[in-house]
Amino acid sequence: MEELAVPPDSEAMLKQLAEWEVSGIGLHPGGSNYVFVVRLEDPDRVRADDEDDDDPEGAVYGIYKPSTGERPLRDFPYGTLHNRERAAYLLSVALGWPDIPPMVVRDGPHGEGSVQLFIDADLQANYFTLRDDCLHLFEPVAMFDVLSHNADRKGGSCLKADSDGRIWAIDHGLTFNPSARRRTVMFEFNGEEYPEKRLADVKRVRGDLKDGESPFACEMRSLLSEHEIEGLVRRADRMLETGRFPLLDPNVNVPWPFI
Repeated sequence: MEELAVPPDSEAMLKQLAEWEVSGIGLHPGGSNYVFVVRLEDPDRVRADDEDDDDPEGAVYGIYKPSTGERPLRDFPYGTLHNRERAAYLLSVALGWPDIPPMVVRDGPHGEGSVQLFIDADLQANYFTLRDDCLHLFEPVAMFDVLSHNADRKGGSCLKADSDGRIWAIDHGLTFNPSARRRTVMFEFNGEEYPEKRLADVKRVRGDLKDGESPFACEMRSLLSEHEIEGLVRRADRMLETGRFPLLDPNVNVPWPFI
């Protein structure tokens, strides 16, 4: 079977996230589930004698979410959130948007879980502080949330990178379950037209999903249930039919907390 195509700059990073050894781990504060920051090192690299153990040269940092650390939820099957994170990343790669940090599923110190590239971000920035100046940068995120049926788009689940100001979308564990309620803080897009170029991407990806032999479709089916894949295809059809963002109720379709 062919390999799933990923951007060249992400391919090496995915290999590092999947294969490098975890040489350091710390609990990330504030998560509703157990979330860890991990340091990954090339097992074949020989350290210099005077090298700093706390920040070794060439190390990669990631966010590790083990399935054993998930808090049971009423509307999502237990032990599936890490697979949904990976499926969201694959969908973003297939579409070409939005920017989601490279992500793998692998074994770790607390068992299998998702490991995603850590993004150095402006800790004071979130959707609410950024939307007045650059709302258009969030459009692909909002459109992605319709397709993936995101039930947890908080204001803080978009990061502004320190390096180049790019908007990165994170936290996609509560996605793809058609039985869950859509929840978002991005109500500014209610009823707006979808850009034609992004609708073309949705149509292309919908075709890939219907092709059970494509690498993308095969891995998505290994991560999600058939019911969830069917829901994804139905949402793509609905987006292509209406051409507009749905009208969500800010009194009902909201996450908690907001950030």
